[in-house]
Amino acid sequence: MTEITAPMILKTLRKVEAKGNYETAHRLRARIGSIFRYAVASGIAETDPTYALRDALIRPTRVHRTAITEPKALGQLMREIDVFEGQTTTRIGLQLLAILAKRPEDIRNAKWEEFDFKEAVWSIPAPRMKMRRDHLVPLPRHALSLLEEMRAITGEGTYLFPSLRSWHWPMSENTLNATLRRMGYSGEEMTAHGFRASFSTLANESRLWNPDAIERALAHVEKSEVRRAYAWGEHWEERVRLADWWAGYLDKVKAV
Repeated sequence: MTEITAPMILKTLRKVEAKGNYETAHRLRARIGSIFRYAVASGIAETDPTYALRDALIRPTRVHRTAITEPKALGQLMREIDVFEGQTTTRIGLQLLAILAKRPEDIRNAKWEEFDFKEAVWSIPAPRMKMRRDHLVPLPRHALSLLEEMRAITGEGTYLFPSLRSWHWPMSENTLNATLRRMGYSGEEMTAHGFRASFSTLANESRLWNPDAIERALAHVEKSEVRRAYAWGEHWEERVRLADWWAGYLDKVKAV
């Protein structure tokens, strides 16, 4: 590792940039940096060469993630997901994505050890969360039913949604978006990440729920330090009711 230099890493990242994958290049730099920082702490390396690359990469343009927020259209999408004829695991992945309103990376990296079926709770560990704090997700009956279906398929492995190539790795980050494209939804209509916006918009518009509970369900970090300290309460009981309501809401719009 001591022979790896910043120019060597940059040369590799430039190959990723050349394909237009600017966000991926930034994530790779961050991942490589975390490895080097661990190496420095362990006495294996003396410096983190990625520090010099902070301003060397092309900054990705932030694109608003599109989402379906009209109830009738959302119901149509959920019906199409229910009858999806591809991989069963992919269909369940999309269904859980919609019901739980988690980030696509949370779903595809989920491990069986994180789920407590008795308590109906999914515990996402801090290292996987943007806020770097453990995040608890209440599991409504609809989600538990899907998880039981998945357990019969992949329950012997580590990941709920393993890669088709190896059960030692999670499903590809492109799988869920690619499936939406196959179903006829363009990137301007709906994305895998867009289910979170669907949940946020419709839950807020219902005026049934405390906005703080919705934000905690989404694991959003409050920008204001004062507000963050005030609003950090779990709102757990309300979030459990909110999760049940949202799962039922999706069933309701599917029936329209």
